[in-house]
Amino acid sequence: MQKRPLTTGEIAEYCHVTNRAVLKWIEEGSLRAYRTPGNHSRVSVEDFLEFLKVYNMPVPDEFQGIPTKKKILIVDDDKNMANSIKRTLNVKEKYLADIAYDGFDAGRKLFYFKPDLVILDMRMPGLNGYEVAKRIKDFPESTHVKIIAISAFFEEEGKEKILAVGANCCLDKPFNQEELFKKIEELIG
Repeated sequence: MQKRPLTTGEIAEYCHVTNRAVLKWIEEGSLRAYRTPGNHSRVSVEDFLEFLKVYNMPVPDEFQGIPTKKKILIVDDDKNMANSIKRTLNVKEKYLADIAYDGFDAGRKLFYFKPDLVILDMRMPGLNGYEVAKRIKDFPESTHVKIIAISAFFEEEGKEKILAVGANCCLDKPFNQEELFKKIEELIG
């Protein structure tokens, strides 16, 4: 298993594209990379594999069998809460997290980011959590996506309603880190 980061030239070779195309992917944010002190771009093997998965590109033979991080999409209009959850997930270094601040952005990111799990706030302007959960479960490519519904204002019928729409579990805000990780582990390992 290769542990060292990849150069843009190596990625270009694996993907059968030019080095300029790889730099464009990095610049656009499609391919996650970091800069060396010498101002060169480097990409971790995990980030490269995630990129290939998102864009349905073939995985080179030497990378077959390398596990990829599970992807979690946080959907919450409270930016402080969403960023806090993302920081909490990043501590574990076994998840790749992204944020959508409203239901419409969640739909777009569901399509491009292809999460394994969605942490979904129920009360949002525009599309609320119930509508977002229903759309996730109605879309054939995302029926497998697990949903953790979160809200500071859950009532019993609200929990029953979101579970009926397709959520796997509910957490009341505020929740603690251990409780969140326990639910995530139960749902996606």
